[in-house]
Amino acid sequence: MASKSILLLLGIVLLVTAEASSYDEQLTVKVDYAGVPSVKPVSPAPPVYVKPPNLAPPVPAPPVVKPPTPAPPVVKPPPTPAPPVKVPPAPVPPPPLKPPVAPAPPVPIIKSPKDCSPLCDFRCKLHSRQRVCKRACVTCCVRCKCVPPGTYGNREKCGTCYTSMVTHGNRPKCP
Repeated sequence: MASKSILLLLGIVLLVTAEASSYDEQLTVKVDYAGVPSVKPVSPAPPVYVKPPNLAPPVPAPPVVKPPTPAPPVVKPPPTPAPPVKVPPAPVPPPPLKPPVAPAPPVPIIKSPKDCSPLCDFRCKLHSRQRVCKRACVTCCVRCKCVPPGTYGNREKCGTCYTSMVTHGNRPKCP
């Protein structure tokens, strides 16, 4: 019973598809004298353009109404200003004075080579190679009788003896 219903459904589907495919192409059947029908395709008629009926006349668009522009306000000319009063420029204050720099402490007087050691210890305490610095400092101190104040710089305080002393590589000898 189920197979009959499936066959019936299949037959209906085939019939509908055959109708749909033959709808586009009209066929005419012509019978020959032999009694065998022959099938010749008939060319389709050219499409005729039919204008759809105009159901109602077009409705004109409502006219655009511009709002009235307000009249420009009456502008009164401003009253003439009083002539500017010349104000003398404010006096420029003098630049602030730098505080006086305290003079460097006097260079201690060295009487013997024993006086060089504590001064060179202080001079070389921040150096990365303290032993090399102390050895060079003591040598310069003994020769020039001077050690500059502070831990770095101020070499000019000891004069040309201290600043002109160089190593074999033409570098300053005294720290």
